[in-house]
Amino acid sequence: MASDIAIARADPLPPGEAEPRRRLKRFGGSRLGGLILALNLLSLLILFVGALLLNEWSRGLIEARQETLTAQAELLVRVLGDERIGVTRGEPTPSLDPIEASRWLRDNFLLSGQRARLFDIDGIPVADSFDVTEAIPGRPLPPALSAGTPPEEVDPAVEVRNAADVEQARAVLGAEVEQALGGEPQASLRRSESGDRVVSVSIPVRHVRQVLGVLTLEAGDVDETLDAQRRALMPFALVALAVNLLGSLLLHLFVARPVMRLSAAADEVRLQRARAISLPDLEHRKDEIGDLARSLETMTETLSDRMDAIEAFAADVSHEIKNPLTSIRSALETLPLVKTPEQREKLTLLLQQDVRRLDRLITDISNASRLDAELNRDRPRTIDLTVLLSEIVGVYESGLKPGEAHVAFAPSAGDHVLVVGRDGPLGQVFRNLIDNARSFSPPDGAVRISLVRDEMDPDRPVRVRVDDDGPGIPPENLETVFERFYTARPRGVAFGANSGLGLSIVRQIVEAHGGRVRAENRPGPRGEVAGARFEVALPTAPPAGRRP
Repeated sequence: MASDIAIARADPLPPGEAEPRRRLKRFGGSRLGGLILALNLLSLLILFVGALLLNEWSRGLIEARQETLTAQAELLVRVLGDERIGVTRGEPTPSLDPIEASRWLRDNFLLSGQRARLFDIDGIPVADSFDVTEAIPGRPLPPALSAGTPPEEVDPAVEVRNAADVEQARAVLGAEVEQALGGEPQASLRRSESGDRVVSVSIPVRHVRQVLGVLTLEAGDVDETLDAQRRALMPFALVALAVNLLGSLLLHLFVARPVMRLSAAADEVRLQRARAISLPDLEHRKDEIGDLARSLETMTETLSDRMDAIEAFAADVSHEIKNPLTSIRSALETLPLVKTPEQREKLTLLLQQDVRRLDRLITDISNASRLDAELNRDRPRTIDLTVLLSEIVGVYESGLKPGEAHVAFAPSAGDHVLVVGRDGPLGQVFRNLIDNARSFSPPDGAVRISLVRDEMDPDRPVRVRVDDDGPGIPPENLETVFERFYTARPRGVAFGANSGLGLSIVRQIVEAHGGRVRAENRPGPRGEVAGARFEVALPTAPPAGRRP
């Protein structure tokens, strides 16, 4: 049986202590989601900032390089345009002397990593700093092959492509020089004949206002500088990778593994190795995993309590049914031995009484077993308790028989008292209480129903009281009367007319509606017991526009 299975659960909340209200969490109501979002955004932000810094750095570097080359080129063209150094001549026609220009560049321009080229008015190169220095353009030659090694075959397509690249680089340079010959300085980032990226400026050489040629300065250290910048970006990328790895590890530790543990605990419950999930280290977490663990624990505890209640109910039903069955069997066994008609009639009446008792018991057990399904099937709605009680009392008064107790209703709480619940089960609560009070009332007595408010209890301010004039309830049985199959009837009531489930059903329905029911004895004028009182406390309906 289920009761033989081990139960693993955390300590429940103390009686009367409400579950703490969950605090408002950040990041859209999710702490765990906020952690995931923050880690991912942090890694992306690191990469984004690094990329911005690299782009800005590269752009600033190129612009600064162009400004430096422009300043150098403007200084050089002012010197080249001065007749006193002999590079340019103004008589009879302004012109450049290519021999003097080459000699002057050799003697005055030997900067490492830069190349100066001078073009005449027709765009024809007349001087190149690489021609007058030891610098050799292009990439270093590969190491020499050992003796006897056949030369590597050259792909004609590669040679054609390289030649096309050289021609394209020369065409771009020619276009730049052509624009500079128009009198406007030019600056660009282009490919050289060797395929390297270079920062280039082209400044017109003037004699007075006459353009005599163009001086082009190139700096070919752009790729090396950008490579250094890329290497500088690597720490950002490594940090972003580390943050992503850390985020993945945290997700595994704080999400994946706890979910796997919860799944394993649920499997333990499913396989009946435990009756409840209990993972205290997860239940104390303040994120969604903790909420899930607490919800699963509460759910399994509720199911476990429900199973215990079903087992206890089944045991009580078995015990209560056996009593009339035993009585019927004894009567049937005795019936053949009866000699006189009076004894036979008495035994037959006893059988009929046991059959009625058994029928009433089975009917009440069936109603009690369907109660949970009815409570879960019907949706709660706003109910006017004044109208509901008036209708119930009207039905009793219209079918009143001689000698039965009258039922009176006094709506002292006001015209309309609204509660949220299910009208069918709530109606059954008050009918059971009225039936119980009438059964204890003297002939032609009265059962009084009052509807009041108790502002001292803001959670359950609505009070419905059912008073009778019966003998009252023994003090030790004020709680026992709500147990299943408890029957302590007054003298004169037919045996077996009550199953003892009415007040148990009342408590079950009232607690399902968030209420409370209790029993007490009403004192008389001289302190004696004047009768019994059952009080039902219910929460009032929330104001319109608010959800319960």
